[in-house]
Amino acid sequence: MTKYDEIKAQLLSEPKVWLVTGVAGFIGSNLLETLLKLNQYVVGLDNFSTGFQRNLDEVQDIVTKEQWQRFQFVEGDICDLESCKAVLKHATAGDVNYVLHQAALGSVPRSIDDPINTNKSNIDGFLNILVASKDAGVDSFTYAASSSTYGDHPALPKVEENIGNPLSPYAVTKYVNELYADVFARVYGFKTIGLRYFNVFGPRQNPDGAYAAVIPKWTAAMIKGDTVFINGDGETSRDFSYVSNAVQLNILAAKAENSAKNEIYNMALGDRTTLNELFIGIQDALRDNGVDYLGEPIYCDFRPGDVRHSQADISKAQVKIGFAPIHRIVQGIHESMPWYVRNIS
Repeated sequence: MTKYDEIKAQLLSEPKVWLVTGVAGFIGSNLLETLLKLNQYVVGLDNFSTGFQRNLDEVQDIVTKEQWQRFQFVEGDICDLESCKAVLKHATAGDVNYVLHQAALGSVPRSIDDPINTNKSNIDGFLNILVASKDAGVDSFTYAASSSTYGDHPALPKVEENIGNPLSPYAVTKYVNELYADVFARVYGFKTIGLRYFNVFGPRQNPDGAYAAVIPKWTAAMIKGDTVFINGDGETSRDFSYVSNAVQLNILAAKAENSAKNEIYNMALGDRTTLNELFIGIQDALRDNGVDYLGEPIYCDFRPGDVRHSQADISKAQVKIGFAPIHRIVQGIHESMPWYVRNIS
């Protein structure tokens, strides 16, 4: 039995109260689904700036009626301190035990286009929910950090202790989150865990808009028969990780011992896939789901703010909190495709 299996069994026997910020988003709604299936009580906060009601509706259709009744949704913005305090104080299921902070304005290109709002959400909003959680005395606070924090550091694989200079406003905001978390541990004794996400993908990841991530964007284009555009020569590589791995590590982090807190952990698979390999993988998975895409990709300029290669060392999360990713990229892509085929026309 893995550490994750042990914790899931414990939660089923002793339900807790969780706050998930950004609950209507991609990762937030997947966290909600898993927690409700474990019969937990969940308070969700979202302002629908990048999340969608349809994600919540889908979770409602998946879980039982009794499980759904354990969910309390609050429409609000982390940029408003009073909203953050209120959602922690007035959870109908009782005091919030664990906070999983996912709300943010993601995307490197978005931050380059709009650094002001990226800063507002990712720094001001982060500080608001951090202060409110500290004041509420929650048992643990886990937040979404980012692999962009590694910046221009050339070494592979990426080890948590070695970072370079940030290459985008988004990277700056995520690094500031880590600095604030560390200061709150030193000044207030409020310990947190940050998870540096590396290219998480899976069902309910939005394929639309200028800032869509590569897997949903390409998948949607292939389903529609549109052209797929690759930034650069296609040999840029990333450490792609299926969303269930991110869900696992969030829950493990929330339940981690104090000795594992006030730390940063890589949330990844510990592998690399080039964009050319990714194109073929999505094409193959869609073919298995009845969609034949015969087009060839068009290669464009490299994207500003992007690093050439990224791969994580996940040994720290494995050793200290029992992380054991179970989905390789090919498996994750194949599990994602039925959702995209159903939801994209």
